[in-house]
Amino acid sequence: MRRPVPPPRSTWLPLVEAALAEDLGSGDVTSALVFDPLDATRARLEARQDLIVCGLEVARAVFARVDPGVKVQAVVEEGARVAAGTAIAYAEGATLGILAAERSALNFLGRMCGVATHTRRFVDAAAGSGVEIVDTRKTLPAWRTLDKYAAAVGGARNHRMGLFDGILLKDNHIAAAGGLDAAVRRALRDAPAGLRVQVEVQSEDEARAALAAGADFLLLDNLPPERIAPIARSAGPEVVLEASGGITLDDVRAYARSGARRLSIGALTHSAPNADVALEIDVTAPATRAGAAPGGASR
Repeated sequence: MRRPVPPPRSTWLPLVEAALAEDLGSGDVTSALVFDPLDATRARLEARQDLIVCGLEVARAVFARVDPGVKVQAVVEEGARVAAGTAIAYAEGATLGILAAERSALNFLGRMCGVATHTRRFVDAAAGSGVEIVDTRKTLPAWRTLDKYAAAVGGARNHRMGLFDGILLKDNHIAAAGGLDAAVRRALRDAPAGLRVQVEVQSEDEARAALAAGADFLLLDNLPPERIAPIARSAGPEVVLEASGGITLDDVRAYARSGARRLSIGALTHSAPNADVALEIDVTAPATRAGAAPGGASR
C-alpha cells in the first residue's frame, strides 16, 4: 500500500495552535512547581492497543511549538500496524516542554491513529474483493485534511475534499432542480473539465432514470446489497457504482459482493474510536540538564 502524502502543514498548524492555547493557557502550573527549566528527560510514546500509526508529524509539531529544543524521534513508520505496548516514538528534552505538550500531542495521535485503525478494519474486511473503501465529508469541523489523511493511511480512497473539487448531485439538489432528469442534464452540460458528475439515487427506478439522462457514476444511497445487484447487472461496465449509507463491519463483505465498485463509509471518520496512545517518562534514562555545558556544568 502506497503511503499517502501528508496534508500541507498550513492546513493543520492552526489546529496545533488552537489545541495548545486551550490546554496551556497561561502555563502549566503543576509542572512549574516541580521542575526547574533546565531539568531534562526522555519520554516514550507508545501504543496501548493494536493500532495503525498515524499523526507522527503532527505530534512532532506540537512538541516543537511548545519547545523547539524537544526532539521527537519516530521508531516506526507512519502507517505501520503495531501491537499494544509498542514504542512508536521518543521525545527528549526539557521536562517542562515534554509535559506541557503531552496531552495535545496525544490527542492528535489518538484521533488520527483511531481513524486510520478503524478504516483499516473496513479495508481488511473487503480485502480480495477489488472494491474500494471510500471516505466522506463527515469529518470533524476544521479537521478535514487530517481526518481524510488518516483515512488514507488506513487504506481508504479519499472522496472529494469539499464542495469545490467534486460534483455530487444529492437528493436536495434533485428536488430543488425540479427532478432528476433536469438536474443531471444541467450538471453534465456545464460540468468543468476533469470533474465527473456523480448522481445519488435511492431506487432502481432512479438509477435507470439517471443512466437514461447520461450519468455514468451513481451513488446508491441506503440500498441493501440485494437491491444493488440487479442495478449492477443492468448497468454497463463503464458505469461506476458506489454504495453508501449505514455500511458496517458486519455487512461490508456483502456489499463488496453486490456489484458496487466503491463503498463510501461515513463511519470511518464520524464514528472512529479514539486510539489508546500514551506517553511515559523513561525512568531508566539518566537525569540530565537541558542545555548542559560540556563537562557537566548545568548553569
